[in-house]
Amino acid sequence: MATNVRKFATLIGLLSAMASAPVFAEDGKTISVIDDRGVTVEVPVQPKRIAAISYFADDVALALGIKPVASTYMTKGREPDFLLGMTAGMKQIGQRAKPNLELLSEAKPDLIVAIRRYTVGNAPQLEKIAPYVAYNMELLDGSDREIAELSKILGNPERGVQLNKQFREHLADYAAKAPKDVHPRFAIMWGGETPFAFHTENTSASILAAIGGDNIAGNMTPGGEFGIDLSLETMLEKDPEVLFIYDSGPDRPHENNPIWQELTAVKNKRVFYVGDQWVETNGPIAREIVLREAAHYLYPETFPAVDVRAEAAKIIPAEAQR
Repeated sequence: MATNVRKFATLIGLLSAMASAPVFAEDGKTISVIDDRGVTVEVPVQPKRIAAISYFADDVALALGIKPVASTYMTKGREPDFLLGMTAGMKQIGQRAKPNLELLSEAKPDLIVAIRRYTVGNAPQLEKIAPYVAYNMELLDGSDREIAELSKILGNPERGVQLNKQFREHLADYAAKAPKDVHPRFAIMWGGETPFAFHTENTSASILAAIGGDNIAGNMTPGGEFGIDLSLETMLEKDPEVLFIYDSGPDRPHENNPIWQELTAVKNKRVFYVGDQWVETNGPIAREIVLREAAHYLYPETFPAVDVRAEAAKIIPAEAQR
């Protein structure tokens, strides 16, 4: 199963990356981009002031050695380790689901790169501020394309190709080294009274599946969402051996349900509260770190523990870290 998932994701990712390359305008000053809304957007060649609505644009830009001028956050007051905390030096423009357009305008961006599902309703207002490009940022089969396209927009297509190639090589290497006789049942979820779990096509879940994990949330239904509400009763029936929970703060109501203590993952102390990279996984830095963390959490005797900042520092060019 893991081999098939990996081959499928690789093929789709490469085909997607080739399918929607940006096109230079005749005047050489702009590039025509078709984003995930299906809208053609004219963006400036090598934009200098990038605003990120979601961490994806921060991730790609920093991997290219470019510092965005503005960014949303996932959890207020927390600067993500997988970006070396560098978002602290960017203008904060609100939570990714509710960006503050006034603060965004004050940042004077010449390009806005946004998560589609949270911003499509505000497209006219965003377009008045700067050219606005929206990506889905949900599935592994879109990650290569999104990274390749944004890298070209930002003026370094070769680096985008390199980042995609390296990740696919690393994914294959980890899959080859993972134990073949065990397939730990897992779930990646947002905590809550009724947890929301990611389907296998979601980027972080795809990485786990590619190295041998068995996702209890299963695959997406055609045309469906990338995740599903899983009651703790249902979770107990499927009984995950490893749980990854997005750590968005101290409130963890799922832990107060008596069923929680009956889960194998809880009994065996294999519940891991994970960082922002597990939700915002489509960028080159996030997915590399999730791969390493996932391998360790699934197979702790085979793969070492991960220093998130040390791994991020290997990808972000030194000059961008200053």
